[in-house]
Amino acid sequence: MTVDNSIAIAQEVLDLEAKAILNVKNLLNDNYSKVINLILNLKGRVIFCGIGKSAHIAQKIVATLNSTGTPALFLHAAEAIHGDLGMVQPHDLVIMISKSGNTPELKNVFSFIKATGCPTVAMVGNLNSYLAENCDFTLDTTVEKEACPHNLAPTTSTTVTLALGDALAVTLMKLRNFTANDFAKFHPGGALGKRLAIRVNDVVSNDFTFVNPEDSLKQVIIAITQGNKGCTIVKNNQQILGIITDGDIRRALQKNDDIRNLQAKEIMTTNPKSIDANEFAYDALVFMENLKISQLLVYNKNEFCGIIHLHDLLNEGLK
Repeated sequence: MTVDNSIAIAQEVLDLEAKAILNVKNLLNDNYSKVINLILNLKGRVIFCGIGKSAHIAQKIVATLNSTGTPALFLHAAEAIHGDLGMVQPHDLVIMISKSGNTPELKNVFSFIKATGCPTVAMVGNLNSYLAENCDFTLDTTVEKEACPHNLAPTTSTTVTLALGDALAVTLMKLRNFTANDFAKFHPGGALGKRLAIRVNDVVSNDFTFVNPEDSLKQVIIAITQGNKGCTIVKNNQQILGIITDGDIRRALQKNDDIRNLQAKEIMTTNPKSIDANEFAYDALVFMENLKISQLLVYNKNEFCGIIHLHDLLNEGLK
């Protein structure tokens, strides 16, 4: 094998793992529904227990559940018998992850977990294993073979287990009617949290100016400069007639040889794009990028309340 075969090798791995995920779909049975129902009515937490590569998968599933409304904890099988068993309480549910279902560390800790009285679930790839036969419920993650050429390194099996964990999380989200607003409560930091938390009203700017329809080009340019938003609003009494941006100025200069008598109403863009103040700021960003514009008028219950500029949204770290 040479590096020239790298793409073919990658495609083979992806094909194998994709096939395994599709196959595990056919392994779902009533146990899955029972586990989901158990979690929905659980008074405690869902605790995932594993060791080795299974421990890493368990931690990711725990993170996904916590961020989507299901309280979850990770219990390392080796640490469990050295004090961490204290986190397991009778109202909890313990899901034990193991490809073989006979992992010594999980077998050692199983009787202690069982003694707490909490229900147990085996997420295993061997239905004839110790965990499958002794846990209250079993979720089958059997795979034909690992993507590893020696069929040794956990690859396909961990992918399948991770996918089933995602299925658990999404199933619970949908059954709980977990919304984007709920998701935002658990993600207050970073770009993701901002996308789900910041509304247009939070970043709308009052730093803009108005001009009259009959104002001259010079007055328009002065107003744009004073407003510091790259635009000015054309208004007649209380009625907004349009918007004039830097781009409108450039287009007017290209179109007219004599600009001395140009008025605002001749330069403005009528029916300017707008957005409601209660929309997500990220949606405003996407809207402007799609239209290739830099400003939106903001309305709150049909009342004009300001301007939102593309740079304001970028400065918020929304992208």
